[in-house]
Amino acid sequence: MTILTLNLKRFLALICTCLFIISCSDNDESHSSDTASWTLLDAEEFPKDRPLSRVEDGVMLLDGTLIVADQRYGLAQVDVSGEVTPFGNFQVLGYEHNPPKLEAGPNGVNLTPDRQSVLTADVLSGHIYKTSIESNSTEIIYSHEYGVNTARQDSTGAVWFTQSTENQNEARLFGALAEVIPDGALYRLPPFEEGSPQTPQLVLEGLNFANGFFIDEASKKFYLSEMMSSRVLAFDLDISSGSLTNQSTLAQMPSPDNMALNYDGTLWVASPLANQIFSIDVSTGTTKIVFDAQTEGGSKLVEQGLASVRNGNGWADLVGPELTGNMPGLLTGMILGDENQPFYVANLGAALIKVAP
Repeated sequence: MTILTLNLKRFLALICTCLFIISCSDNDESHSSDTASWTLLDAEEFPKDRPLSRVEDGVMLLDGTLIVADQRYGLAQVDVSGEVTPFGNFQVLGYEHNPPKLEAGPNGVNLTPDRQSVLTADVLSGHIYKTSIESNSTEIIYSHEYGVNTARQDSTGAVWFTQSTENQNEARLFGALAEVIPDGALYRLPPFEEGSPQTPQLVLEGLNFANGFFIDEASKKFYLSEMMSSRVLAFDLDISSGSLTNQSTLAQMPSPDNMALNYDGTLWVASPLANQIFSIDVSTGTTKIVFDAQTEGGSKLVEQGLASVRNGNGWADLVGPELTGNMPGLLTGMILGDENQPFYVANLGAALIKVAP
C-alpha cells in the first residue's frame, strides 16, 4: 500500500467523521427549544371523533390530565387516553348554554399559583369561576358587567382579568373583531378580605380587544395581547401594589390571543388570523413560528386582515375554512407541559391538536 493511498483513506475517514458529527449536531438542534417547530403533519386530533365543544383554552395537570373549556359543561376533563367527562359541577350554579335564551362562553382557563384550583373566565356572561381540582366543585368569585376573556391569580391572591370589549353576548363580541373598538380593559381584583366588597381596580383601559396575558412574577414582568393592535405589550410589574409601569411593545404579530410561558423561558402566543403559534424571546422580542397550520392562501388572508385593521376595520369576515384549514376550529391558544410532555393547540372547535415533543 502506497503512502498516497494511505493518506487518501485517512482523508476520506476524516470527512466521514466530520459529516457524522455535523449530522448529529443538526439532529440535536432540530429538537432543541431554539429551533424546533411543528405543523399539522406532526400532530393529531385529540381526543378522536371531536367530543368537545369550543375548547378555547385549558391546563395540564402533572400526570398529563387536561382540564379544558367546554361550552356544554363549563369545564371538561380529558384523561391521557382521551376519555372526556364533565368537570367542576357547574350545573349546581345554574350554568347553561342554551342560545339565544342563555349564552355561555367559558374561555380563558388557568391554574392558580398553588395548582389546587382552576380559574375560568366566561367571555359572554362575565362570570369568573374558581374550581377546586380536589373536590371537583366550583364557585363564582366575581361577575363582571361585560364578558371576561381571561383571568389569572397572582401569588398575593389578587385576580387579574381582561375585558376584550363591552360585550354581553357573542354578536357584540365578534363585532369587536369586525371593527376596531378601543373599549378593552385590564382589571385587578384585590386579595379577598372577609367583609370587604370585591371591587375590581381598573388597571388599563382604551385597549383594542384585550386578550390573553401572563404574569411573570420571577422577572417582575406582565405581558398582554392587544389583539386588534397586532401587538404584545410588556410592563414592569410591582406585584405587592398591583401596578404596571413602563409600557412597551414586546413584539408585533397578527392577532395575538392566549399566551403561556414555555419551560424554556420563551413566551408562546397564539395567532388566530395567522393560524400559527409564535414564540417570543422576552429578552429581545425576537419571534419565530413554533406551530404552523396556515393554509396555502393563509398569508394573503393575514395581509388582508392586517390592512383592514389599519383602516379601522377588522378581520371577522375572513374566518372560515380558507383560514382555519384542517384545524378543528379557529386557533386560540396552547396548553404546555414540560419538555417530555406533548403540547396541545386549543381552538374554537371540538378537539385539541396534540403535538408530541
